[in-house]
Amino acid sequence: MIALLPMYDRKETAAANDAFWAAIRAEIGQGPEALTRDMDLWQAWRSPDLLLAQTCGLPYRARLYGDVELVGTPDYGLPGCPEGHYNSVMIADADRKGTALTKFAGSRFAYNDPISQSGWAAAMMRMRADDMLPGELLETGSHQASAEAVAEGRADFASIDALTYQMLQDYEPDLVSSLCELERTEPTPALPFITALSQDAGAILSALQRALDTLAPEHRETLHLKKIIATTPSDYLAVPTPPGPTLVMDRLARAH
Repeated sequence: MIALLPMYDRKETAAANDAFWAAIRAEIGQGPEALTRDMDLWQAWRSPDLLLAQTCGLPYRARLYGDVELVGTPDYGLPGCPEGHYNSVMIADADRKGTALTKFAGSRFAYNDPISQSGWAAAMMRMRADDMLPGELLETGSHQASAEAVAEGRADFASIDALTYQMLQDYEPDLVSSLCELERTEPTPALPFITALSQDAGAILSALQRALDTLAPEHRETLHLKKIIATTPSDYLAVPTPPGPTLVMDRLARAH
């Protein structure tokens, strides 16, 4: 069986994630002793041996829906977000503080992944509201790498998952000090927990909730986990999906 909690797993949070998984495993009564950290995410998410994983809202609705069971959704108590929701922080170089987002039309935009809700989709929907597009695209591979691209002047602005941005403030203060927050996007359901179709998603949700109740306060604080709530696939499927980078670049090319 496979279990992984990869979305906010970094050296500073690894021990808390390990403790959370140990508590979950005790409640479920089965599963691997340790979290998987060295497996391709798509392979893990689609594996018939998947017991528990966290994914992103866009991969879930675009590619995983129908192939996995939705377990539930974490609530991180993020500012300006309803329970079980999160959003993205639009960032730029610190010298651009107070600049309107529309001033970045035609500028270089860094994004972590073309199938990221917070790094790509939320930003594109926000830009669509002002009928604007970036001028160049830079795929970075991670939210931290997007922040670094802005800080180093390789990109003009980027979109960062709000919890990741909080963790960057906690653990990478020198990086964040070179950035500014332009604004935040509209909230969407937070990163869902999933399991294989053969598993009992309801039982796993109950196990997650009980495990969180037993988790040490310092681990809960490290993970920013307030609660885990029941959600439905329609909560995620209702979120709009904008065109991907290839189509955006085609549109930019035609415009020139």
